[in-house]
Amino acid sequence: MKNIKLIAIATVAVIFTSCSNSEKNAGANTDTMGLSTDSLTPYDSATTVNNAQDTASNTAMAFALKAGAGGLLEVELGNLVKSNAAHQRVKNFGQMMVKDHTAANAELIALAQQKNFNIPTTLSVEMQTHVNELKALKGADFDKKYMDMMVKDHKEDIGLFEEAASHSTDADVKAFAAKTLPTLKMHQDSAKAVKGALK
Repeated sequence: MKNIKLIAIATVAVIFTSCSNSEKNAGANTDTMGLSTDSLTPYDSATTVNNAQDTASNTAMAFALKAGAGGLLEVELGNLVKSNAAHQRVKNFGQMMVKDHTAANAELIALAQQKNFNIPTTLSVEMQTHVNELKALKGADFDKKYMDMMVKDHKEDIGLFEEAASHSTDADVKAFAAKTLPTLKMHQDSAKAVKGALK
């Protein structure tokens, strides 16, 4: 009988203690592990800001990578025009590509160094394949294939640069894209005119 009374008293004490602790913790924000989450609010805000900055930086870097690769290809193909093209207007266009894209590439390299972006210094396998295809062509066949590629490439380049010029959150990238865009549009107009002259 004594034992039963002791067990009953112990049980009441445990229940009382548990209720008391629950009342003390009722106002605290807790996670599933019972830890207070109040202290996480500043960390979460900082993480959100950092994530936004990282996203902006990654978007700017992605632009620089694409623009850099495209610029390398334009110069490489422009140099190929000297030995493979037949039509004088194609040759003139190729010279313009080398001159303008060499200048734009130099600006992009300086910008990339300032931002600690890595941009390509050699052609990708896919781009090298395009170069090799054109290397195998001479005269009128080369002219047609090259100008077809230039019209298509500059349409894609303009889309890329328009997006950066309008929406980039990196002021320097935005300024570079906006500055280069008129030249790319002029290239596209020229490419279409030269392509039309080859028919």
